[in-house]
Amino acid sequence: MKTNKNTCGMNDRIKRLRKLSFETTPSLSIERALIETRFYKENEGKYPIPILRALHFLEVCKQKTIYIGQDELIVGERGPRPKAVPTFPELTCHSVEDLHILNSRELQRYTISQEDIDTYAREVIPYWKGRTQRERIFNHVPQTWKNAYEAGIFTEFMEQRAPGHTSLDHKVYKYGLLDLKIRIAEELKKLDFMNDPEATDKQEELTAMSISCDAAILFAQRHADLADEMALTEKDPKRISELHQIAEICRWVPAHAPRTYWEAIQMYWFVHLGTITELNGWDAMNPGHFDQHLAPFYDKELKAGTLNREEAKELMSCFFIKVNNHTAPPKVGITAKESGTYNDFTNLNIGGVKADGSDGVSEVSYIMLEVVEELHLLQPGSSIHISSRTPDRFLRAGCKVIRKGYGYPSIFNPDVYIQELMRQGKSLQDAREGGCSGCIEVGAFGKEAYVLTGYLNVPKILEITLHNGIDPLSEKMIGLSTGDPNTFKSYDELYQAFLKQLHYFVEMKIRVSNYIDRMFAKYAPAPFLSLFIDDCIAKGKDYYNGGPRYNTNYIQCTGLGTITDSLSAIKKHLFEDKTFTMAELLTAIDSNFEQAEMMRQTILNRTPFFGNDDDYADSIAIQVYDDLYEAIEGRPNTKGECFHLNMLSTTCHVYFGKVMGASPNGRLAGKAISDGTSPSHGIDRHGPSAVIKSLGKLDQIKSGGTLLNQRFMPSLLKREEDLSNLSTLIRSYFALGGHHIQFNIVDTETLRHAQKHPEEYRDLLVRVAGYSDYFNDMHVDLQEDIIFRTEQVRF
Repeated sequence: MKTNKNTCGMNDRIKRLRKLSFETTPSLSIERALIETRFYKENEGKYPIPILRALHFLEVCKQKTIYIGQDELIVGERGPRPKAVPTFPELTCHSVEDLHILNSRELQRYTISQEDIDTYAREVIPYWKGRTQRERIFNHVPQTWKNAYEAGIFTEFMEQRAPGHTSLDHKVYKYGLLDLKIRIAEELKKLDFMNDPEATDKQEELTAMSISCDAAILFAQRHADLADEMALTEKDPKRISELHQIAEICRWVPAHAPRTYWEAIQMYWFVHLGTITELNGWDAMNPGHFDQHLAPFYDKELKAGTLNREEAKELMSCFFIKVNNHTAPPKVGITAKESGTYNDFTNLNIGGVKADGSDGVSEVSYIMLEVVEELHLLQPGSSIHISSRTPDRFLRAGCKVIRKGYGYPSIFNPDVYIQELMRQGKSLQDAREGGCSGCIEVGAFGKEAYVLTGYLNVPKILEITLHNGIDPLSEKMIGLSTGDPNTFKSYDELYQAFLKQLHYFVEMKIRVSNYIDRMFAKYAPAPFLSLFIDDCIAKGKDYYNGGPRYNTNYIQCTGLGTITDSLSAIKKHLFEDKTFTMAELLTAIDSNFEQAEMMRQTILNRTPFFGNDDDYADSIAIQVYDDLYEAIEGRPNTKGECFHLNMLSTTCHVYFGKVMGASPNGRLAGKAISDGTSPSHGIDRHGPSAVIKSLGKLDQIKSGGTLLNQRFMPSLLKREEDLSNLSTLIRSYFALGGHHIQFNIVDTETLRHAQKHPEEYRDLLVRVAGYSDYFNDMHVDLQEDIIFRTEQVRF
């Protein structure tokens, strides 16, 4: 691999690959669906389900189109070409209408030919009717759950995709698949069919894992064969040498453990492709602490003289572009009409601590930050992990990238999330090796299935409480009858009614989430993914069936700012100051404050609001947060463990706002509620220092993740000393017990101009939630949500 001598920025290869990745339009590929449908028609019922799933994976690896692009050094695609996205009809089958919508929608289009639509309609849709996971779910859930779901009380992740948010650990680089096959064979020999009633189930799962190893090895060998074939007709001697090296690497990994930095990256990429080809419909698959995993290979080769920094950076850039070429599979049904995101939520954890507690920053960490800055791509997402042991130099390097305004990287606090994981029952070493996957949720990398089950619309629960169990939009009785709010004589009486509704809806959601968990364990096991998670092989159990060492379910609670401010307004203006009556407030919110603007302005300007270091409001936030924890924490899941609290919204706060009327905090009907644990938009009026003080009052160790968005004027970070101010703000928040913080560095004028002239801002990235997205790929409602976030003009 010849190195470009220009060390300032991208070399020519990376410029070409980046340009191609940036300009390629995502498309839908029906290839996987056709292979799967033909396989199931012929084989369903002939094999136990784990073995059937593994044989299907093998068939895909045998038949799918293999692609190696010009200039590529890291190879392998989920589809037949870059940004060609397969569908997963076993999870949820697209209709003809869905495919037409996806092909024609204005934002985030997926192209597909009419010929492919006709083929899909003829060969795929008829077979999967009545067989999909989505249909299993919706055909068996109670009507009370459906009513709450349709009203927007909560969402359900697994109605569209497989459970996941999975991150891997160092095992990927220590063992090849042939090593794992030996280990599987040993476990098969130890099965006790006399005394273990699960021995047959374990045999089926272990056999499926072994077949999955064969499938991935075959997939890599097909790439090796293609690289050798391409070398026969290639004219450029440099590229011929590269193709032969690619072939050699693909014949070695993933069958064997990687020996070099290049092999290590390719090893992970084959594992990544295997998991998202096997099952993942729309989810986060992550390498975990990628810099820590690659650092030993980098250091060894640097010392031996077989690799230099520029070559390592080039390979890392190739990897980033590979991830960017893998857009998220689109949804079905009503959500197919909406613009979602192309982002598949791969999150690279950079920095942090090692298993022994020492600083995890290496030269590879700095290389990754440089690549984030230079490539300026939609994905992979990146996060820097700043512990008390992290050097200030690394935090400053991260802040320099943040200053660019891409929304990457976000920042996490290992000192807090290690305590979060240990509180959940992880060992110290496993907690240290853990971190974030996807957005802000944390788990033990390579040892845990931590499943996000869906979002909970907390302010909507207050709305139901204020209408005595009735959803005012649908006029259906979806909650409990907790009393006419006009009869409540105190704030505490109202709050107790809210708590009854909260527990009712949490229990409703958990019951169905547990049912869905069993549907995936029974009908959609993931034997390939199970290979890389402790202790699936040792237990002989699948990733979805209690195989991992730890098994967690999260419920993501949304709208802490909105619910806090609403309760604060009610407490102060109704029960303390008696400025308004309950009847007057209910009339105002039910009419969207028509003819009640004076009331609304009084609420907006004379209410203690969360995010301003005001103990009146912050004490309410603490109470709500603690009661969410009490309602969710410890509820049993199906794998012998339990549910935990997570404070994440992604973009669901926009949807949740659409299914609500006006709120007691002055928010108008249909407007977004607050995101994550961030304050409500526009009400954090005393700067970011006050925001972090308010958030610091929450015991964030109780959660499995809290999200804090902040937006700064670019002028606030122009000078070098401004980077010190940003670093100090981050360190201060983390000293207060903060889990996570992220920044948009963009002014309102730029965003408004981008709305009017999108052609001038094709690559404007903004931070949305646990991910960044192109501003002009976003629906106007989400654009407005970004714009209305408080624009901080001082530290």
